[in-house]
Amino acid sequence: MSQTIDKFNQFATSVAAYAGRPTTFAIALAVVVLWGLSGPLFDFSETWQLVINTGTTIVTFLMVFVLQNSQNRNDAALQAKLDELILTSSAENSYIGIQDLDERELKRLTELLKEHAEDEGDQALHRKVSRAAGRHSKKPRGKAKERRERAASG
Repeated sequence: MSQTIDKFNQFATSVAAYAGRPTTFAIALAVVVLWGLSGPLFDFSETWQLVINTGTTIVTFLMVFVLQNSQNRNDAALQAKLDELILTSSAENSYIGIQDLDERELKRLTELLKEHAEDEGDQALHRKVSRAAGRHSKKPRGKAKERRERAASG
């Protein structure tokens, strides 16, 4: 099963890379133009229309799954990179995992960050972020945060 998933991931990555190229768009456009120009030859029949409708429906249906697979992997990789940056910097560790918040909570967190950018101190932001993310300061602190606090105090 794992080997099948790996092959599909490789396939999805290749298809996504080719689908986004200008040449691929030009080929698709040429197919549609040729189809349109061939209309008079086929008297604009129902079969002529069915050819393009069926072809585009099949391609669209399959591309949804291929592109979603590629997007999911890209999102996971980007999230891992961001988490690593947060952990290795002086950024707030409680931001790790906020992608799991619901849309309302993320919107509120964005509002808090905008307010902070305008006029609030770090401690006030920390308290608000902790509340918005559902992480209370009662939780044990991470080792990276403890090291930063020790370095800042001494």
